[in-house]
Amino acid sequence: MIRVFTDGACLGNPGPGGWAWIVDDDHYDSGAEIMTTNQRMELTAVINALKNVLGDVIVVSDSTYVVNCFKDAWWKRWVKNGWRNSKGDPVANADLWKELIPMATNPSRKVEFEWVKGHSGNPLNERADSLAQRAALEVSS
Repeated sequence: MIRVFTDGACLGNPGPGGWAWIVDDDHYDSGAEIMTTNQRMELTAVINALKNVLGDVIVVSDSTYVVNCFKDAWWKRWVKNGWRNSKGDPVANADLWKELIPMATNPSRKVEFEWVKGHSGNPLNERADSLAQRAALEVSS
């Protein structure tokens, strides 16, 4: 399985944001949005990684929001409850979740999620963070 590290960043929340994914020094991408949130950038990073990294994947993220959705199957309850959370409110970022969930649960491809502590010295997590931060800074100028 290919390990892909993802990260999202935001300068203000909301504010200019960046996302990134990286497999190694030759296989990565990043992008940005002018006005967004950190959670949206975390999701966008994973969506773009799954679109661009073929085969079975382990998504490594420092976002408990992303990882726990799949580890704890939050998404199953959201679908069952008509895209409402446990409080009965609309699921935040449902547009991105609706794009990501089918990609992550497609039976023709194995996708796993692994949490990594952010800013803890993991080289590829640090590189994804740097790429996302740089993308956010570039779009804010």
